Amino acid sequence: MTETESNISPYTHRPLLAVSIFCLLVGAIAADAGAADDWPRWRGTDGSGMVKGATFNPSAISQTPNVRWTAELGKGYSAISVAGPYVYTMGNIDNHDIVYCLREDTGKEVWRHTYKCKAASFPGPRATPCVAGGLVFTMSREGQVYALNAKTGEVIWQRNAAKDVGGEIPKWGLAGSPVLHGDMLLLNIATHGVALNARTGRTLWKSPPGTGGYSTPVVATINGKQTIVLFGEKHAFGVDLRTGRKRFSHPWETAHNVNVADPIVLGNHIFISSGYGHGCALLDVSRSEPKVLWQNTDMRNHFSTSILLDGHLYGVDGNTGKGQLACINAATGSVTWREDLAFGSLIAADGTLIFLNERGSLYAIDASPTACRQVAMAEDVLPRTCWTMPVLCRGSLYLRNEKGRLVCLDVR
Repeated sequence: MTETESNISPYTHRPLLAVSIFCLLVGAIAADAGAADDWPRWRGTDGSGMVKGATFNPSAISQTPNVRWTAELGKGYSAISVAGPYVYTMGNIDNHDIVYCLREDTGKEVWRHTYKCKAASFPGPRATPCVAGGLVFTMSREGQVYALNAKTGEVIWQRNAAKDVGGEIPKWGLAGSPVLHGDMLLLNIATHGVALNARTGRTLWKSPPGTGGYSTPVVATINGKQTIVLFGEKHAFGVDLRTGRKRFSHPWETAHNVNVADPIVLGNHIFISSGYGHGCALLDVSRSEPKVLWQNTDMRNHFSTSILLDGHLYGVDGNTGKGQLACINAATGSVTWREDLAFGSLIAADGTLIFLNERGSLYAIDASPTACRQVAMAEDVLPRTCWTMPVLCRGSLYLRNEKGRLVCLDVR
């Protein structure tokens, strides 16, 4: 196990050696990309929140689920990434962020990397590590970005990207997770995002200085062009992937500027949703000026992103403390069902919604647009408050609460 406490400096940590190591790692990406059923980043490989090639037995969560192992991480909301035999996540203890690498089978700590970062209100990191090509990319609530060796935790490069590009920190800290696309590391910093060279940490492009939103960048092809879609402070943006130039924007001003849930791309349409009573909309972005196809208050995602499945959106309508699980028709915005299961977050696997509510109760629900049919449930799997998205990978279900208790369940 290695543990490092670092002062932030632009880009460098043993720069020549680090870049050399990185190039060797990048050259081996094809051989070291991880298994097809890994969960290497926020909302899975493609950012959809849907598990690929799931090994999942919903009845395994009933009554007394089988706990494989537990771990204590420190405070925070970082979700879980799984790559090969390792699990990665983050926490905060005594105003220090900690990036963890744990064994997938036992939960035993392999390494940790530590650096100073204020816990602040709703304490701890929000972003989820992104793992690719033998590297782990992380971002703190203050904009400190690290590229770490996935096997050893050694720092390849580091910088305070927010400070360097003039990105103001939003009220509740940076929350969007890093996304790797080719050699570009995409971050929701500044007005509508930043792209760094993943090999060196240097800036490839940056948006104008300012405050962004809390969502994670989504990469999609819109009108035949690779586009990043993300929430800013008061707008939803589409940004050219290669240049960072704004392709389109749509005003979307939510109370307290809390635009958190990731936009969902449906061809040349984009679904956006926010809490505090704001609601949701489907935008046609086939032209430079987005057109609202429909808008209502029937799906108000506070910060849990919905799941798109077979033309329907499944998500949490309402803010913390009073949310409901609901399903709406993506084409029309009409509600097909809603159920009072409390606020929470969800993923989907094998036609089943896996929903963890903020009280720590776990549900398996048939992903049907006609009715909310509960397949299985287990009460009080974790002490409250649980706001972090559950993660399923190779028959293991990972659940975490804000105090840092991580539980790994066997759901094969």
